[in-house]
Amino acid sequence: MANAASLNNEIRIMLMDCGLFSQLHPDDCGVAAGYFSIVSMAQGTRVFEEGDAGTFMCIIHYGNVSVAKTDAEGNQVEIALLRKGRSFGEMAVLDGERRSATCTAATDCQLLSLGKDSLEKMMNEAPKVAAKVIRALAVALSKRLRMADGQRLS
Repeated sequence: MANAASLNNEIRIMLMDCGLFSQLHPDDCGVAAGYFSIVSMAQGTRVFEEGDAGTFMCIIHYGNVSVAKTDAEGNQVEIALLRKGRSFGEMAVLDGERRSATCTAATDCQLLSLGKDSLEKMMNEAPKVAAKVIRALAVALSKRLRMADGQRLS
């Protein structure tokens, strides 16, 4: 059991380090950590494809992830390169819609993954912490949307 405790502590530290959850108390990160898992991906590995069912979200602990969308001609066009601390895939986890883009490991990566089922389990077992996690995701999405809106005007 000590192994699970040390893994949980490692994930707690990663969550505290990522910036996304900077408003969460370390104890809350400790509770949330039990619902995340660590996933290592080799460069070039697809994390998920545009149109896939959204069953999990990720936070980049290290490495870069390329985000691409299919254009009118059917070509994959990179729209963003995400770095350490960025979350992705959270829209599909929150709204249940299909993936809006393809995400690929641009370098070797280590990701923290939160499954939709794990988030629902957290909502049942630790609703106050789950609310803080969801609020942090909503704030991150809101900031991203405001930035995209600003770019559209220029």
